[in-house]
This record gives sequence, structure tokens and C-alpha cells, in this order.
Amino acid sequence: MRQKTWTIDDHLEGKPDTSVALYREFVSLVEACGPFTYATSKSMITVKGTRRGFAGAKPDVRGLRGYFDIQRAISDDARITSVSPYTKRLYVHAFRISDLVELDEEFAGWLREAYEVGQGGHLGTSRKA
Repeated sequence: MRQKTWTIDDHLEGKPDTSVALYREFVSLVEACGPFTYATSKSMITVKGTRRGFAGAKPDVRGLRGYFDIQRAISDDARITSVSPYTKRLYVHAFRISDLVELDEEFAGWLREAYEVGQGGHLGTSRKA
């Protein structure tokens, strides 16, 4: 049996309009960082830089959930549901968004940091928080 190839449309189909709007705003914030590509799987829509995937999102009935990888841990924001060391230099942050106002300039800044990771920026010098 042939495996299904997942698309972005598959992830958006049947989701509440508010969740789709959150996903589209997430993509707009990533687009503002620079060029990227998509890698879509059953579990997530991942955005990739020239070196690696740096963030991902998936709309669901409650809003938008996803992740991003940056070089520091963020532990004091309600949008961040978990933080785990991924490598010696990277932390993966899981997030949950339920309102467009949560995709603010601070969140955009985290995505800019993650975009730099996607471009290989974490391979040079370590950053301290």
C-alpha cells in the first residue's frame, strides 16, 4: 500500500476558520524573515531554512500548535508549553496559540531567531540569553 503524501491543504481542511487564520498569520511572520521551504508530514507543517527545519505549525480545533528552535530557553511565557534541549546549542520550544494577538512582535522575534537557526546561524558562536 502506498503511503499518503500530506499537503498543507490536508492540514487546513475541516479546521475552524480561526485556526486557519492563525496558521496563515504564522506563515506571514515566517515569510517576513526571508525565503524558506516547506516539509509537510502527517504531524506537522515544518518550515526549513537553507540548513535545517527551524519551526513548524499545525492548526487544530483549539487554534494553532507548533514549535520553533532557538539558542536559548524561554520559560516565562504562557504561549510556550514546553522547552527541551535539542542539541548543545539549541532548545526546541513547543507553543500553543489561540488568538491572533498572541502572534505579536515578541513571537515574530522568536521566529526571526529560529530563522537564523534554519540558516545555520547556530553553528558559529553560541548565544547567551
